[in-house]
Amino acid sequence: MNIANSPRLRFEMLTQDDAPLLFELDQDPEVMRYINGGKPSTMDEITNVILPRLNAYTNPEQGWGIWKVTTLSDNATLPSTFIGWILVRPMDFFSDKPKYHDIELGWRFKKCTWGKGYATEAARAVSDAIILQPRVSHISAVADKDNMASINIMQKLGMTYQKVAPYSTPTGEVPVVYYQKQVR
Repeated sequence: MNIANSPRLRFEMLTQDDAPLLFELDQDPEVMRYINGGKPSTMDEITNVILPRLNAYTNPEQGWGIWKVTTLSDNATLPSTFIGWILVRPMDFFSDKPKYHDIELGWRFKKCTWGKGYATEAARAVSDAIILQPRVSHISAVADKDNMASINIMQKLGMTYQKVAPYSTPTGEVPVVYYQKQVR
């Protein structure tokens, strides 16, 4: 599956070679605030936790994985810039009953992009491509209940509040708000 460029952004599937980009993004305590209380990820965590989890659910044909988001440059001599990523995988993937019809979206973006609509633009472009998959009936997302920026993105995507419930992470369960949109 490919995701077409949006007006300002380009998308490509993240690979193991992109570990330095994940590390760079996770060094900002503000970026990590609602993920783990602001603790930067170590390269060891990226290599031994994040990338193996990514490998477990990556399926390029279905569009599952982490989509690297870079800016489009109007000037051919200027390179595009990595600004963040969009996660795509079945809800409850790491449980006994993954929901292959209900696709989870997640995002993480550099602080310098906040408030400029990049995360919403990227999430919308990825969502629009994912819902073309015939087996997808729902798009879902989760966030810390205090992460109003992510909740606003969910609402802009047409998702509605479902519940507060535990969510499984590599370090244990955390309470989150669940939002969802039915697409068929």
